[in-house]
Amino acid sequence: MKKIIGLFVIGVLCFSCKQNVEKPIDYAVLSGEITNKTGDFTLAAQDKSFKEIISIGEDGKFRDTLKVQPGLYMFYSGRNVTKVYLENGSNIVVNADVSNFSETVSFTGKGSEVCNYLEAKLKKEKELKGEGNTFFVLEEAEFKAKAKEIKSVLEKMVSETEGISEDFVAKEKIELHYAYLSSLDFYNKYHSYYAKKPDYIASASFLEELKSLDYSNEEHYKASPSYKNMVNSHIIELTQKMSKEDSISFNMANIKAAATLKNNYIKNDVLYSTAKMGITFADDVKAYYKVFIDASTNEDYRTEITETYDKLKTVAPGQPSPKFVDYENYAGGTTSLDDLKGKYVYIDIWATWCGPCKAEIPFLQKVEKKYHGKNIEFVSISVDKKEDHNKWKTMVKEKELGGIQLFTGNDFNSKFIEDYFVMGIPKFILLDPSGNIVKSSAPRPSDAKLIDLFNQLEI
Repeated sequence: MKKIIGLFVIGVLCFSCKQNVEKPIDYAVLSGEITNKTGDFTLAAQDKSFKEIISIGEDGKFRDTLKVQPGLYMFYSGRNVTKVYLENGSNIVVNADVSNFSETVSFTGKGSEVCNYLEAKLKKEKELKGEGNTFFVLEEAEFKAKAKEIKSVLEKMVSETEGISEDFVAKEKIELHYAYLSSLDFYNKYHSYYAKKPDYIASASFLEELKSLDYSNEEHYKASPSYKNMVNSHIIELTQKMSKEDSISFNMANIKAAATLKNNYIKNDVLYSTAKMGITFADDVKAYYKVFIDASTNEDYRTEITETYDKLKTVAPGQPSPKFVDYENYAGGTTSLDDLKGKYVYIDIWATWCGPCKAEIPFLQKVEKKYHGKNIEFVSISVDKKEDHNKWKTMVKEKELGGIQLFTGNDFNSKFIEDYFVMGIPKFILLDPSGNIVKSSAPRPSDAKLIDLFNQLEI
């Protein structure tokens, strides 16, 4: 009997021990104090898969519990930026003074060793590269020697940093290798610009290490942002080639180029990141969608892009256009889309902060002048934020912007903008005199195809 009782007690104790085993932590904690703060900070994944506003209290203190994938995150507010490495179980404390952010930012707490390494890495890189753009002004032999030195110094630094896992060290060495190769890849363009040699072409021997680069290494794609960037650069080069040789739009060539990638994981990822915005700019949405759906095997990505495709069919050619009502008109009063019926309407969706938008202004002005007095209205709709209202008015005046200049008052959240699924600007739309859609992604003013389209419509 005693033996049975003894076994029962042992069993209960063992069960209790199992019950008391700590569950794995499936979150990270980010806290700290930001002195002289001017607003909240943002925490965002480098691949844009995660983004969250970190609220900073009036006393500068903050604390957030986060469910995140292990990896690098950008912690920023305006030009104050630092990298934070987070994984389950991390308890990172960030302290900084906004008045001198880069020199005062510091990390303590569980998992902070990687964060401190990354800050030290950034400073060491700047030190080795020298002031300004002197790094890319170096001639080929000097540049390659300096790039190799930076790689070697940083490899030694990460290997000697205490408290960092072997897994992180291994992945960081992969990243440093591709950061080195990436610098060689960018050298031609940057050296030509900064050294003021417009006709410069890098020698074959300088680029030798890039010739055998494998763009299908899934492990390296997941581990190295620099490798990922090189894959994307490769796709852009292929896109430009396909666009020229096949006489197709850059946008269509881009999705077709992504579909040529050999590794399934990489192909799915690049297809998705390309199509997420690219499909909203497609000249032929049906053809674009077909290329994506035929090449993608990731069900989540296929579902999301299909949902976007189904929505875009509502703004297909021939469909009645979504409407805007009572947008502020720079010339005075308000304007609604219905006010413009009876004429073709060419709409430019833009903002004062958008470089590509501003680059189109001279071309748009020429087109407006050419078609002045004809059966077409040129409408520019600003998606600037409310606080930039005066900036919009100033630019319209200083640039002498013509046509009908409108302000939504609600930036990208305006219903008209949302109805057209505008995910990037500039965006151009052409409507017919009845208010129906001719093209929801019309050619830019700088594209000769716009005049061809106007000629076909006998405008």
